[in-house]
Amino acid sequence: MKLSDVNKGIHKNRKRLRVGRGPGSGRGKTSGRGHKGQGQLAGWSSPAIFEGGRMPIIRQIPKRGFHNQFARTIIGVNVAAIDAAFAAGEAVTPESLKAKGLAKGVYDEVKILGNGDIGKALTVSAHRFSEQARRKIVAAGGSIVELPGPAAVVKNQKKKASRKKPAGG
Repeated sequence: MKLSDVNKGIHKNRKRLRVGRGPGSGRGKTSGRGHKGQGQLAGWSSPAIFEGGRMPIIRQIPKRGFHNQFARTIIGVNVAAIDAAFAAGEAVTPESLKAKGLAKGVYDEVKILGNGDIGKALTVSAHRFSEQARRKIVAAGGSIVELPGPAAVVKNQKKKASRKKPAGG
């Protein structure tokens, strides 16, 4: 590499392309928009799914199901993972699960699942428990603390004033 090549190809203060300024500019007359058609007009831009006027593929594919954007995000942690990460007599909370790397990402609630075995007496605090996880924790001599879930999102619902028709009208 040569010192003279360091800034080659870098144009910091490049002039903008001035379209429609005569044939000498290389972008005169139709200004690079071509002849006729909807793309020639000012202010027109195609939507992201535009495919030249035919039925877009996104509209051809059948849609199924429903995605609730207001649903709570629940993360599952198995009792085997808790058994491996915590010592006997320790308190297991959502914060301690996050600190040990068992509950990663963004979530609203923690659910303890019953996959694997647990051989230690632990105090497990979580929002939800599977029946199998409950049985295994209690059988190992531990205890369960159910945490309340986050407060439900209540939308502002203004009651519409009842509109009465004027008398005689």
